[in-house]
Amino acid sequence: MIATEPKQSLRNDSATAIRTKAPLRISFAGGGTDVPPYPEQEGGCVLNATIDHYAWGSLRPRNDDRIRIESVDLGLALDFSVGSKLELDGQLDLVKATILRLEAQNGRGFDIFLRSDAPPGSGLGSSSALIVGLVGLVKELKALSLTDYEVAQLAYSIERQDLRIQGGHQDQYASSFGGFNFIEFYGDRVIVNPLRIPQDTTMGST
Repeated sequence: MIATEPKQSLRNDSATAIRTKAPLRISFAGGGTDVPPYPEQEGGCVLNATIDHYAWGSLRPRNDDRIRIESVDLGLALDFSVGSKLELDGQLDLVKATILRLEAQNGRGFDIFLRSDAPPGSGLGSSSALIVGLVGLVKELKALSLTDYEVAQLAYSIERQDLRIQGGHQDQYASSFGGFNFIEFYGDRVIVNPLRIPQDTTMGST
C-alpha cells in the first residue's frame, strides 16, 4: 500500500516533496510457488500480510538539471545530470533502473532520499518494497495514472527483468496492495484477493 502526501501540491509548488512508504511483508504459506517456472506450469498461490515496517522515500523537485539519490541504508549518494546515460554498475541500481524504466531522467531535476526499516536479505521483501515506493514517487512526479496492479507489475519488471534479480511475484504485489492477501499466480496473470481479518487479529499489520 503506497502512501503519498500530498498528491496534488507538486503541481502547484516545486518545493513540495512527495513522500512514500511501502510496507514489508511476511509470508505464511505458498512461498516459492510464485517463482518461475512453477506458476506457468502448475499455477501458484501465497498467503501473506504486510507489517508495520516500511521502505521509506521522498522526492523533491529541483530548479536545476541535477538528480541526486541518497540511500541511508547503504551510506551512498549519487549525483548526475538530467539526461545522463545511467549505467547499472552495482551502485543504487534499484533506483537507477526505476528511473530508466519510467524515463524520469528526461525531465526536471530532483532529489530522492531513501531508507528502509529492514536491510536487504531480511526475507521481508525490502528490495521489492523499495521499488514499489520508487514507482509511487515517480508516478506522482509525472502524474501517471497507475493502478495497484500496474505499480506491482512495473516493480516486478524492474527487479526481475531489467535487473535480472531472481525471485517471484509476491513481494511486489504484497507491498503494492498492503494488508492480508491470498494471491494467485497463473503465468503472468496475478489475482490479489484481499482477506477481511478482524482488527484485533491483525495486531498492527498494515
